[in-house]
Amino acid sequence: MAWYLTYTIAYFAVMFAIGFYYFFKVKSSDEYLIANWNMGFWSITGTIISTCAGAAVFIGWVGMGYSVGISGFVKFALPATIFSMILIYFFSKPLRRQRLYTLADLFAERFGARVGLIPSTFSAFVYSVPTAALQIVGMGTLFTMVFGIPHEGAILLSFALILGFTILGGLVATIVTDALQSVIVIVGIVLLFFAAIRFAGGPSAIIANSDAGHLSPFGPDGVTEVLVFALTVGPFYLVWQSIWQRIFASRTEGIAIRAGLTGFAIFTVIALLPYLIGLSAVQFVPQGMRPDLIFSYLTVELLPPALGGIVVVGLLSALMTGADSFILQGSSNLAEDLYRRLFKPQATEAEKMRAARLSVVIISVLSLLVAFLMTDIISAYQWALRISATTLVIPFLAVMFWRRATSKGCASSMLSAIVVTVIWPLVGTGIDPVIPGMLTCLIVLVVVSTMTRHSPQECPRAVYWEDLPTAEKRAKTVPAAEEAAAVV
Repeated sequence: MAWYLTYTIAYFAVMFAIGFYYFFKVKSSDEYLIANWNMGFWSITGTIISTCAGAAVFIGWVGMGYSVGISGFVKFALPATIFSMILIYFFSKPLRRQRLYTLADLFAERFGARVGLIPSTFSAFVYSVPTAALQIVGMGTLFTMVFGIPHEGAILLSFALILGFTILGGLVATIVTDALQSVIVIVGIVLLFFAAIRFAGGPSAIIANSDAGHLSPFGPDGVTEVLVFALTVGPFYLVWQSIWQRIFASRTEGIAIRAGLTGFAIFTVIALLPYLIGLSAVQFVPQGMRPDLIFSYLTVELLPPALGGIVVVGLLSALMTGADSFILQGSSNLAEDLYRRLFKPQATEAEKMRAARLSVVIISVLSLLVAFLMTDIISAYQWALRISATTLVIPFLAVMFWRRATSKGCASSMLSAIVVTVIWPLVGTGIDPVIPGMLTCLIVLVVVSTMTRHSPQECPRAVYWEDLPTAEKRAKTVPAAEEAAAVV
């Protein structure tokens, strides 16, 4: 217990010291919400690794490896990295040139402020709140397993620590600490991986004692089931705002692409380890253990406290960085898309900073409420991904490539997709709701857009090739030295 406590106190002491430093250093909402578009290669690489390795990876994916085996990696983790790399490689340059803050910012500039409310609402409340809640639940579970803190108290402690750090330094502090935390995350997961393999008797014993379904990359249901699952979850990562924030925060377009691809290449290797840990755990954990408790159980039972403490800090790092990233994602939607764009376009810098920090509190409190209600960590995360994908991916591609898309077409397609995705499971067809949801979104977008005209509030440009007015207007506010910075 002493080792765990020492590591944990030291970790949070360092985190809050950095947070307080940036609390006094950060003076503008651009720095607080988007790191002033000025982060370098290793900072972006590290923050991508840390942001991706949150509760879903450490807790959910170990549990998935225990439940379904290697097919979980092919169904879930691999599509996430592939689609994220597609976003970074093909869309970093046109997106970063627009000098935006959020996905909703893009929609509002292209279709008008009212249409931007739909993706803003989804990003803040359908995705950011539940995924931040996942991190709170994960940290609370760890505090309960390691320190014996009652569940409710552990959740409240996790909430207080996450909110305290996030509200201090914003995205710039998050990205700076993520570079350090990515190293801790990698060391922690690698230590637990080797411990689990050794405790299970080595690779040959694991292969000999595991059933074929757990060892197959396509699982017992075959390649069709895996591909359907991958193609319904993966597209979400084209509109994952946490990665958009990293693209925007990069000092140059070149850094955004190279650091993003490097971060995800490293993360792809890391992402396989939780599934192998879960597969190994089948050999020796007590039967009937809840999958979301496997990680904490292995850390406490397999490793001596001196090493287990490092793994605990690695998990805390993953949970902390995931939580503050998702909270800042939602707060960006509230502060930029709602407050600045709709309510007070002429807000002073002090007012925008107050709005940004108040938004952090609002998203954090809502996440806390969801955390107390959450029972299935993976199902909650998958549902947030699915409904966001059906609603936002097709309109995003239309913004990038189709000038003829209209505000009425975009708004009606998103609303139709929401209705179909929510209602479809009640029909009982056995078809994943993402498929009819995305088809509905596409058909309604095309039909309504061809039947309507652009409104005066629209800027009918295909953003992949044509810049929005923000590209030139906001670029003027960026120091010339930053624009001339060499690719690191």
